[in-house]
Amino acid sequence: MVGENFEPQIVSLREALAIAEQYELDLVEISPQATPPVCKVMDYQKFLYEQKKKQKDIKAKSAKVVIKEIRLGPQTDDHDFEFKTNHAIRFLQDGCKVKVDIFFKGRSIAYKDQGELILLKFAKAVEEYGKPELLPKLEGRRMMIIISPKK
Repeated sequence: MVGENFEPQIVSLREALAIAEQYELDLVEISPQATPPVCKVMDYQKFLYEQKKKQKDIKAKSAKVVIKEIRLGPQTDDHDFEFKTNHAIRFLQDGCKVKVDIFFKGRSIAYKDQGELILLKFAKAVEEYGKPELLPKLEGRRMMIIISPKK
C-alpha cells in the first residue's frame, strides 16, 4: 500500500481499507499483477477531475486546421482573380489552409490546361504568404490545389 501521507508498507486488505477510511480517502488498486498487489490511498473523484482537466487542456492547446475554399472557373476574369487572390491572402495570414478549385461545367472540361494555368498563376500570386502542398490535380470535373500558410 502506498499513499501521500505515509510510507509504503505491506498490509492486509482489511488494514488498508481501515487506513483509507481513517484518512477519509479511497483505496485504489494500481497494479493488480504485482505480488502483492499495489494499492494507493487517494481521493479518487479528485483524481478523475484532474485527469479530465488535463485532457481538456491538451485538447484546447492542439492546433485546429481550418481549410477555406475558393472556387474559380476556367474562364475567370482578371478582376475576379485579383479579388479571390486577396481573400486567399487574408485567409493565409489568419493561418488557414486554402483549397482553390476550378469546376468545369459542361463542355468546359476540354480546357483542362487553361484551368491548370489559372491554378499555377494563383499559387504564384500568393507564394509570399503560402506554399502549395501539391501540384494541381484533376478529380472528376474538379481541378484543385491546396495552399498552406508559411510559418
